[in-house]
Amino acid sequence: MRAAVFNELHRPLEIREMPDPTPSPDQVVVEVQRCGICGSDLHMTEDAVFGLCPGDVLGHEYAGEIVACGNEVTTLRPGQRVSVMPFRSCGRCLSCLSGEPAWCQQMVLEGGGYGEYAATAARQCIPLPEGVSTSDGAIVEPLAVALHGVRLSEMRPGDRVLIIGAGPIGLAVAFWARRFGARQVVVQDIARYQEARAAEMGATGFVCAPDEPVAAATRQLGGEADIVFECAGVPGLIAQSIEQVRPHGTILLLGLCTRPDAFVPFAALSKEIRLQTAAFFSRREYESALDVLDAGAVEPRHLITETVPLANVPTVFEALKSRTRQCKVLISHEQQQR
Repeated sequence: MRAAVFNELHRPLEIREMPDPTPSPDQVVVEVQRCGICGSDLHMTEDAVFGLCPGDVLGHEYAGEIVACGNEVTTLRPGQRVSVMPFRSCGRCLSCLSGEPAWCQQMVLEGGGYGEYAATAARQCIPLPEGVSTSDGAIVEPLAVALHGVRLSEMRPGDRVLIIGAGPIGLAVAFWARRFGARQVVVQDIARYQEARAAEMGATGFVCAPDEPVAAATRQLGGEADIVFECAGVPGLIAQSIEQVRPHGTILLLGLCTRPDAFVPFAALSKEIRLQTAAFFSRREYESALDVLDAGAVEPRHLITETVPLANVPTVFEALKSRTRQCKVLISHEQQQR
């Protein structure tokens, strides 16, 4: 098979021939049809903290068709279309058995979607309903991440919500916030590239005022936010969020930041705010995100801005490391375009 392969930090991915995977007893092999390029993938190829090794194949937002099953697999069969939860875990501990494999002590974020085929545990596969496309299946993962964050925020109907960062996760938060009954959902970014898309996802307002972000957001909301979602992962935004949230409000951190940051604890303490982080999701949240697509929600499909063939991935991947007008780019393996 062909795959877009990681070689070393700060270098482009390489299209390479690799052996076709074969399933272990509890695994299936998925013919990948669509895979999303995630912002965390971009981070992984630039920062040693993630521990990528030469020869690794990224891609944890993918869907496709099962082509082979291990001899212990009884719940799936070749020909089924599935979306894949990317948590490789033990499958036996309390976290795994309760539908929380992300918190298994053996959990590894599993890639493979940048290859034409990927082997994964059968328990990580969620069958796609008939009316859900494989493109839909590839955006379930970021939708589940956003849903997990919104649930942890303890959002209530009527809340005023501010979302910092108009990337796929921030826009997915806007989608869920409106479904959870938020009265106002304002997205804030340093560029207007995604303003129209934010409205399509459910945002009631958009703020682009890099020189006065706090004042501009407060004017748009008509006051301080009940909940601020920090979805950009840029140093300085925790301190900014503290300024933008109301007393006794909540700041929910979803942005991936691996650099040191600083804020004045008294600024948070004096408002008695709650600072909550969020990562990953549960199986129930993943299935709920898929259910929303199956029920006909069209807003999440606005996240997808382009679908590219595997051969173009190294070039597109490098371009995404700079700020572009793209939102969610999907990979489609040429012989499998449908």
